[in-house]
Amino acid sequence: MSTVEVKVPNIGDFKDVEVIELMVKPGDTIKVDQSLVTVESDKASMEIPSTHAGVVKDVSVKVGDKINEGTLLLTVEESGAAAPAAEKPAEKPAAAPTESQAPAKPAPAPAAPAAAAPNASSYSGQVDIDCEMMVLGAGPGGYSAAFRAADLGMNTVLVEKYAALGGVCLNVGCIPSKALLHVAHIMDETAHMADLGVAFAKPQVDIDKLRAHKD
Repeated sequence: MSTVEVKVPNIGDFKDVEVIELMVKPGDTIKVDQSLVTVESDKASMEIPSTHAGVVKDVSVKVGDKINEGTLLLTVEESGAAAPAAEKPAEKPAAAPTESQAPAKPAPAPAAPAAAAPNASSYSGQVDIDCEMMVLGAGPGGYSAAFRAADLGMNTVLVEKYAALGGVCLNVGCIPSKALLHVAHIMDETAHMADLGVAFAKPQVDIDKLRAHKD
């Protein structure tokens, strides 16, 4: 068995991202691409997968740490090479056919070959926009994918037929809009002012105005 270090891979333009969740501990058996930690920046959150399989010997980070590309996450003891396959048992000679045995059925006719797919066509005219990555659909998944591609330095185009884009509500660790968080924080502060002797009336929420403020 050998011991290897698992470090933070290339995570694009993200720097000093904070560890918000540890997903493994010493003694755990992990696989390649299994999520190890969840990190969060001011733009999004993501899970960092393992590049090796084996048993976790030591975890080098904790919740709240700031990490970058190349930061040591944990030490893994890789399992040894797989055991050699068992010897194939000797095949017994086939018994001679008896008179009572029915004759073998003829083999089925081979299936007709599938028709070849048509060759893809290419457009050689002028285009309005050049890009390296095109994402079709700006729902939660497409919106997050386009931002990730842009963070990695790709010239990205996001195509959506609706005027309002999706947001990142399917992304791991997604949080509500900062505008809504700010309003919630103010409401919470005013509620606690009663402990200091200053009381406010119960807030009334106009959801349409609140949505307009968020947008």
